[in-house]
Amino acid sequence: MAAPSTDRVVYVGTYTGPGVAPDGHAPSTAVGIYVFRMRASDGHLTLVQVVPTENPSYLALDPTLTHLYCTNQNDVVAGAPAGRVSAYAVNAADGTLAFLDTRPTNGTHPAHLSVHPSGAYLLASNYGGGDYPVFRLLADGSIGPETDDPRASGTGTDPERQEGPHAHQILTDPDSRHVFGVDLGTDRIFIWSLDLATGKLIANAPSVAAVAAGSGPRHMVFHPNRRFAYVLNELSGTITTFEHDPVRGALAPQRTVSTLPASFTGSRSTAEIRIHPSGRFLYSTNRGHDSIAMFAIDEKTGALDPLGWEPTQGEWPRGMNLDPSGTFLYVANQSSDTIVIFRVDPSSGKLTPTGETVHTPTPVDVEFGERL
Repeated sequence: MAAPSTDRVVYVGTYTGPGVAPDGHAPSTAVGIYVFRMRASDGHLTLVQVVPTENPSYLALDPTLTHLYCTNQNDVVAGAPAGRVSAYAVNAADGTLAFLDTRPTNGTHPAHLSVHPSGAYLLASNYGGGDYPVFRLLADGSIGPETDDPRASGTGTDPERQEGPHAHQILTDPDSRHVFGVDLGTDRIFIWSLDLATGKLIANAPSVAAVAAGSGPRHMVFHPNRRFAYVLNELSGTITTFEHDPVRGALAPQRTVSTLPASFTGSRSTAEIRIHPSGRFLYSTNRGHDSIAMFAIDEKTGALDPLGWEPTQGEWPRGMNLDPSGTFLYVANQSSDTIVIFRVDPSSGKLTPTGETVHTPTPVDVEFGERL
């Protein structure tokens, strides 16, 4: 693992005012995407730009780091679904953003998006309706026409949160063979292949994997060795380890562990999951408990061994990410308007607060751009 040698651009997505963020308790004062410069020596963030846009709750960069895309996680406006995705060009000199265009997702609350590793398509997920719109990306990085929009169906066992499908994430495996849609409402992960000529998502064989009923899968990550995938379950406060067949795209559940201490009796609400670049450690956030759960990964079996829980020093940690070198972990405390920075011990995986706290309104997602 290489140590950071230069500064880097950091992008932070938010829920914007004057509304109240999901699970929030006060109107937001955020206005859009916040662009920072990360100091390599200590992880400190310096604000360099604020880009006005509505509810850019999740961000994604293309493989070349020259374009950034965001969800606009809107509900219904004037009786019509108002979810959108938007595109920005990245200034190579300082990482600042210039607006390109925006497209409707024809749904509500688009909660996640990602760029296919080919750079040819933008993949999105409408949480409100349980569908996964796909858009062609044009040569200048702008968003072209929608090419597909598969929709899930079904319910789960939680009558409030699983009354129907809720598409929470869409991502591609490390080898670009398969696309996975994580659905909180039906306790399923959908598996497709993407036809690069047409932009259609084609059902894989197998076409689905499942977690335990009522788990509410939210996000998943792949281990760098391609053999394992980890699904973070929001409603049950657990992580399910799957054995991953990178050729067939199959996911076989192996074991499930809690993200919380056995003594914890409060409500469970996980949010984000990340794997250290070394492949040795996994981290997830617990909202309510306001902690980062730390695990060691057995690279032979994929098993997770709890290392403990680090307080996030803020309320309702929704987003969290590791810088590409694996030196620092940034956690976005949505309800306390802070991003708290931790240093990662490369030997133990334990986290230590650096003392650096960035005050920024209603932070949600943290993504890393080019080195400067």
